[in-house]
Amino acid sequence: MQELNLASQLMEGGTGVVVIGALSVLALAVSFERLANFRTSRVAPQALADEALGLWRAGDYQALAARAGEDRSSLARVLEFLAGHPRLPIETLSARAAEIASTELRLQQQKAYALNVVATIAPIVGLLGTVVGMIEAFHVIAFNGMGDPTLLAGGISKALVNTAAGLSVALPSLAMHHFFRNRMVNIGITLERQLGRLLDESRSREHARKHEQERSHAY
Repeated sequence: MQELNLASQLMEGGTGVVVIGALSVLALAVSFERLANFRTSRVAPQALADEALGLWRAGDYQALAARAGEDRSSLARVLEFLAGHPRLPIETLSARAAEIASTELRLQQQKAYALNVVATIAPIVGLLGTVVGMIEAFHVIAFNGMGDPTLLAGGISKALVNTAAGLSVALPSLAMHHFFRNRMVNIGITLERQLGRLLDESRSREHARKHEQERSHAY
C-alpha cells in the first residue's frame, strides 16, 4: 500500500494551494501578534488602574496625567483625558470616557480583522481550485475517454487537495476570530469596571459637595 505524501499532494494543488499557503501565514502572524498584545495586562493593566484610583482620590491630576503618559495601554489614554478634564460634569466625563474606551477597543479588534478575511477567502480559493481540478479531469475524459481511470487522478487530486487546504486554513482562522471577539468583550468589561471606580469616586465627591451646599443654605 502506497503511503500518502502530503507534501507532494500539496505541490500538485497548483496556484490555489500557494495562495492558501500565503493566507495561512497571514493568519498565523495576526494570531501570534494578537495573542501577545491583545491581553488585559496590555490593554487595561490592573496595576495602573489601582495607582490611578489613588491619584484620583488625592486630586493629584497632574501626577495622574504624567503616569498615564508613561503607559501605552488603552486605559492610559482614557486616564489622560480624565486627568485633563477633572472638572467636567460627571455625566459628560462618563460619556466621553466611555466613547474613548469604545474606540480603543474597536481599534484593537480591527487589528484581528485579517482573520475574518482569511476565513472568508481561503475556502473560496479552495473552491476555485476544486473547480479547476474538475475541469482538468473532464478535459482528460473528453480526449481520452474512460478507458484508463488513472488519467483522471491528477485533476481529481488537485480538486480535493484545494478543498482540504482551504478548509484547513479557514476553520482555525474563524475560530481565532471569534476567540478574539470574546476576549474583546472580557477586556471591555474589565476596562468598564476600572473606569467605573474612578467615576464613582467623582460621583461621591459631587454628591458630598451638593449635600454640603444644601446644609450651608439651610443655615
